[in-house]
Amino acid sequence: MQAEPIQHWPGRMIGSAHVRSTPAGPAEQAVFVHGLAGSATNWTDLMHELKDIVQGHAPDLPGAGFSPEPADGDYSVDAHAGAVISLLTHTGPAHLIGNSLGGAIAVRVAASRPDLVRSLTLISPALPDLVPRYGPVRVAAAALPKLGEWAADRLRVLPAEHRIQSSFAMVWADMGAVHPLRLQDAIEEQRRRDGLPHASRAVVATARGIVAEYFRLGRDNLWRQAEQVQAPTLIIHGRHDRLVRPAMARKAYRAFRQVRLVLLPTAGHVAMMEMPQVVAAEARRLIGETRLGNAPLPG
Repeated sequence: MQAEPIQHWPGRMIGSAHVRSTPAGPAEQAVFVHGLAGSATNWTDLMHELKDIVQGHAPDLPGAGFSPEPADGDYSVDAHAGAVISLLTHTGPAHLIGNSLGGAIAVRVAASRPDLVRSLTLISPALPDLVPRYGPVRVAAAALPKLGEWAADRLRVLPAEHRIQSSFAMVWADMGAVHPLRLQDAIEEQRRRDGLPHASRAVVATARGIVAEYFRLGRDNLWRQAEQVQAPTLIIHGRHDRLVRPAMARKAYRAFRQVRLVLLPTAGHVAMMEMPQVVAAEARRLIGETRLGNAPLPG
């Protein structure tokens, strides 16, 4: 029988973002960035595993979770990176951890503000990959003009539990491993989101933002920015990831300056939710290696 999961961490507004944090205590800080259609609660269990060595902060990206939509309506990766940088200026230099879209955002932050990033952990990062794959094709379709809004409107007709079960089945390697209480939490959150006028707009516009990154050329291309990252980097892929090809780890190994790769044979796209203890062990190792690292401790 599965143990009852811990409750989600309390949140508060920091600037324009709703942020969930673990208790103060450790001198070192960590910031956790979720993926498309996710929220800060994606990190609850991993933050619990690491709370003895870092104080964790997980923001809801603009328009996601409990964060309001941005005043300028900008859901680009640049805008999301700006929101993360704003939080990092509040926490001070921190270990930056991102999943999927959050991984792409974290790369941009680490490349542009190395002074704020002590280490970088990327879990199935959504870095540009033009090889067709079912999950990314769905995201690209949602990003098409008018089609994205049409699809979002059609999906809202479906019961929240059907949408959440479908989403979890896509990102988890084993849907049966999801604790019933975690599933119910997600369903209730989806129902709350359905009542917000900006919820669908935020997902569609954010999808467009990440698709645009796949076709960006020049020095701001995410792979070019990966080459600029100075922080020691850990990249974790799940072998059963249906959204990001694990084979992209090879390209990442060539791109990042200081990098260690971990392939989890039984994980999917959200390893931090599927096996938080395993991911925490790898993150803990990296954090330990950077205690005298590239950025000063706050204070």
